[in-house]
Amino acid sequence: MSRRWRVGLAALVLLTGLGLVTAGGWIHLKARLSQTLLTHAWHRTQQGDLEARPWPWADTRPLARLRVPRLDIDQIVLEGASGRTLAFAPGHLAASAMPGEPGTTVLSGHRDTHFGFLQHLELGDRVLLETPTGVQRYQVIDAQIVDTRTTPLRLQGHHSELLLITCYPFNVVAPTGPLRYRVTAVPVLEGG
Repeated sequence: MSRRWRVGLAALVLLTGLGLVTAGGWIHLKARLSQTLLTHAWHRTQQGDLEARPWPWADTRPLARLRVPRLDIDQIVLEGASGRTLAFAPGHLAASAMPGEPGTTVLSGHRDTHFGFLQHLELGDRVLLETPTGVQRYQVIDAQIVDTRTTPLRLQGHHSELLLITCYPFNVVAPTGPLRYRVTAVPVLEGG
């Protein structure tokens, strides 16, 4: 086992122990510290290891890096959007376009950890989505609260866009229902 894997394993064991002690703070601590391991896996991905795993037993891998310069947000995005994946980082909805490809790309994250920043985004904010092949620049054009029972997620668009989605309302830990906060961003041409 390499040193990197031993460090990752030690960090997760420590997180688990701390989580048992601090129950409510566990998810926040895990979310923050996992980004360190994810960043190492992302660097390996950029170097050509497209199957880089953040820890040996991970069932996901880094797909992209999400940045919002104005808010100093810098997060690794994982493959998949299951609850297990979202506990560690924002995730990519598999039914949507892959990051960096044409179409609608959907990223989701928990409102009380990684995607809590969505409430602070403003119209016109720049969002950068980096993949191993380059950086796509987006500009926020809309933010709204939607009800999943009456507003379906449409992925069959002929234009490219990035949707960032989290549960709503913010600052609530317990699951609360069908409301989602959805931010829409569209590509920005170079120099735009």
